[in-house]
Amino acid sequence: MTDSDFSPDPLVDPAAMRKQYQAAGLDEKDLAAHPMDQFSRWFEDAARAALHGTLYEPNAMVVSTADAAGRPSSRTVLMKHYDTDGFVFYTNYDSRKARELAGNPYISLLFPWHAIARQVIVTGVARRTGRDETAAYFRSRPHGSQLGAWASAQSSVLSSRDELDATYEELDARYPEGEQVPVPPHWGGFRIAPETVEFWQGRESRLHDRLRYVAQPDGAWDVERLSP
Repeated sequence: MTDSDFSPDPLVDPAAMRKQYQAAGLDEKDLAAHPMDQFSRWFEDAARAALHGTLYEPNAMVVSTADAAGRPSSRTVLMKHYDTDGFVFYTNYDSRKARELAGNPYISLLFPWHAIARQVIVTGVARRTGRDETAAYFRSRPHGSQLGAWASAQSSVLSSRDELDATYEELDARYPEGEQVPVPPHWGGFRIAPETVEFWQGRESRLHDRLRYVAQPDGAWDVERLSP
């Protein structure tokens, strides 16, 4: 199809899509002193929205990395832990994101909680988790997900879906349900130590509230308001 053949349906024209955000605002005086405490408050709200069916997978986040030439890439990943030290996700260390982080540990995370008119945007530095922490999480995964960590050479090119399915079936025969699956040496976690954490609250007329925590050298956090 050439460019001249393309005719967008006016019913799905993105330029005409608008939604007014009616949510209450976000004020500096209402923020927690530490961004991870504020994140915990908002994550609990997102989790409650998920329980009511208004938001899907509140722990889903868009992870953005960049290669040595500065070319970015993004993908959706599930956050599996957070605490005062930051955010944790798990992946194949041979994947594109992990290879890019090996050369450039700076990373951005985005939690897109559109259903409740909120976003959280994080920038920081990613470091691998320890093997004991990785193993503990791996053991908590469903059996099929453990096999999947072995079956998928993440980000590599496949000849077909059949190739992936055949590898999984071989692993399933080798490690049936009830058998302990070893932790893959090429699989593990990343912990993101935040340098900035922005809390975005949708407001009417696109006059959104954006409050960003910025880490200081002494360990304190400054808060700045950004123009929407």
